[in-house]
Amino acid sequence: MATLRGFSPDDDTPVFVISVAAELAGMHAQTLRQYDRLGLVSPSRTRGGGRRYSARDIATLREVQRLSQEEGVSLAGIQRILELEHQVDALRARVQELAEELDRVRDAHTQPGSRVFAVGPAGEIIAMRAGQRPRPNRSQALVVWQPHF
Repeated sequence: MATLRGFSPDDDTPVFVISVAAELAGMHAQTLRQYDRLGLVSPSRTRGGGRRYSARDIATLREVQRLSQEEGVSLAGIQRILELEHQVDALRARVQELAEELDRVRDAHTQPGSRVFAVGPAGEIIAMRAGQRPRPNRSQALVVWQPHF
């Protein structure tokens, strides 16, 4: 898209009025209003209440039309598909966040000067290298605890 005085819309920027969105999606404007009422594609609103569609909204409208016309999926089925796609997107984003956090933690433990500690068999604190485990206590002794009253 063209830049207008430093403004460069992305896929989520609501810029299209309903008539333009309907034309871009290959639908009637009334169909877009119905999809909005059903919650399938909910555009942004201006202060005056006018609908503004983003490029992402247009892509979703096209997908709704494809699922409905080519695949024969009901509107309720399409709504469920869209909900699941949103959940998958959110989960992917969360997995990415966790992977980045894990990388930061791993990097912190592999930096020179970073130290890892463990508790030894007698309860002492032992400095370890990252990834190293303390030697297990090989004692076969049985200790019976009896409270003193």
